[in-house]
Amino acid sequence: MGEISCEIGKKIRTFRKSRNMTLEELARIVCKNKSTLSKYETGEIVLDIETIYEISRALNIHVEQLLYCTPERVPIRDQGAHPAFFSGLTQFYSYYYDGRYNRIVPGVFDVQTVGTDHRYKIMAYMDFTDFDGYQNCGTTYYGFMEHYDAISNLTLTNQNSPIERAYGQIMAAYTSSDVKWGLFTGLSSSPMMPVAIKMLFSRKRLSEDEKLLRMLKVTKEDIRLLRHYNMMTVL
Repeated sequence: MGEISCEIGKKIRTFRKSRNMTLEELARIVCKNKSTLSKYETGEIVLDIETIYEISRALNIHVEQLLYCTPERVPIRDQGAHPAFFSGLTQFYSYYYDGRYNRIVPGVFDVQTVGTDHRYKIMAYMDFTDFDGYQNCGTTYYGFMEHYDAISNLTLTNQNSPIERAYGQIMAAYTSSDVKWGLFTGLSSSPMMPVAIKMLFSRKRLSEDEKLLRMLKVTKEDIRLLRHYNMMTVL
């Protein structure tokens, strides 16, 4: 059994179980028999690309969530005017505070491919309970990251709701630092309304402790600037 087939099979099994779906139910949706699907999950049978797409649709996830992504990520090269914050990264992290549930919501951004003009394809995974299984998450986005003079922009589409677009702006990405403040805008599902979220981006995982919680909450200074400028700002 190949490593890639085994890893993809594990992901199929994880996503299927997280959706309380039996082998019989998934097999019926993708028009395969139960024993074949079981061998997909154990890696005994190599999946063809069409079947991977069929299974991802049946599980209501993006196909890249099933791929064995570790060797697929590409580093952001430090060429010319590349932002120092992203230099050499294949993956970076985000954190924001959800006041509805009084908790920190982590995110992982995988750099998938690089295009022209330093435009990177990325996958973003948010709201998970285990970093080791971050792709099994509450919300998945796919899209692109582009760099400009003083800001890096993220343009993302929610894979479960193609009409929802989310946008991230990372401030002063050209200055050297392990963490950067940014603003993340999109839709809240409960209640349904547009939102702007204070988000911290990091080159490495951070401890989700009381110190981080205080940093992520909207402060009196944030409110003062909001009133002064009549707009949401993050410094």
